[in-house]
Amino acid sequence: MEYPKAMIRVRMSQADAHYGGNLVDGARILQLFGDVATELLIRYDGDEGLFRAYDNIEFLAPVYAGDYIEVYGEIVEVGRTSRKMKFEAYKVIRSRPDINESAAEVLDEPLLVCRASGTCVVPKEKQRYQR
Repeated sequence: MEYPKAMIRVRMSQADAHYGGNLVDGARILQLFGDVATELLIRYDGDEGLFRAYDNIEFLAPVYAGDYIEVYGEIVEVGRTSRKMKFEAYKVIRSRPDINESAAEVLDEPLLVCRASGTCVVPKEKQRYQR
């Protein structure tokens, strides 16, 4: 059986910058993974469900205010109430403050900035779609 996949693209704003040099907090990327997880659960079960736990998170490259991030997720395994998921976040456009305050460029190749896997749960009584 093929399980749902989802993607969102977001521009990191100045409000997302948490550290010096306009560095975005890694928790912001995890928040985006949670948004993708919610969409996946709605598509699969018709319910938002709950994020139970991450079992792996790897931050691989920095993200800055002004960068555009694409976040991908997919359900990879389904249990009675659990939904195992994988996530990846890529930088596709980067801010170029070294040129001027509004400069940016599309990356030739998307840059993997974070990947994770985790488990969500949808209680049986909230699963609206019979499988």
